[in-house]
Amino acid sequence: MRPRAALRTAVVWEVLQDALERRVKATGRQALDILDTGGGSGNFAVPLARLGHRVTVVDPSPNALFALERRAAEADVADRVRGVQGDALGLFDVAERGGYDVVLCHGVLEYVDDPAEGVRNAVAALRPDGVLSLLAAGLGGAVLARALAGHFTEAKRALDDPDGRWGAGDPVPRRFTADRLTALVEDAGLTVGAVHGVRVFADLVPGVLVDTEPGALDALLKLEAAAAELAAFHSVATQLHVLGERRGTPGA
Repeated sequence: MRPRAALRTAVVWEVLQDALERRVKATGRQALDILDTGGGSGNFAVPLARLGHRVTVVDPSPNALFALERRAAEADVADRVRGVQGDALGLFDVAERGGYDVVLCHGVLEYVDDPAEGVRNAVAALRPDGVLSLLAAGLGGAVLARALAGHFTEAKRALDDPDGRWGAGDPVPRRFTADRLTALVEDAGLTVGAVHGVRVFADLVPGVLVDTEPGALDALLKLEAAAAELAAFHSVATQLHVLGERRGTPGA
């Protein structure tokens, strides 16, 4: 479990934890208020609560929220995790506008009808000088994966499709380039602090190699961390992570 979990989240966690430390210093509060849109069963929410933060998870799935509740109880952080049913486009039916130090929007924009509105809502949920952590599927990673699997027609289709889909059987409704994601963030009024490629190599390396070769996991994690910051690798990453900062007063 550790290899797969570590490879999928290591880069995002490192960036997010640095951002949280800066917010703690800036606010003088050890416990931040965090909103996790589409947070599901708590892959990020529960570890964040373990750090002492208060986390509200908004997710449309009752099953995911039930799993979140159970997971938070098992981790003894149920008092710091609240799950509510809702989605990014109806966010303020269940969440407070301008009420959060940090907003996570991970794996959401691929599925909402209007990604721009989803980002605007996430931004409107931030307090002044708050931080947005945005994670979405990358176009280049999907094209590369289809090509390496020998599905060249599907790879070309994804490359040409406005939503980055490789066909009717594609389970992901929409993918993004780094330029498109940063434009969404900037158009919503944020300053882009960093862009990282996530899972640049991890999805291409045979799992048996990572699980059995001595030192392979640590070496791959270091490689992922080094490549994540280089713009040259953003175009082939499976996911893209954008960190944005809100400056000024909350939006209306």
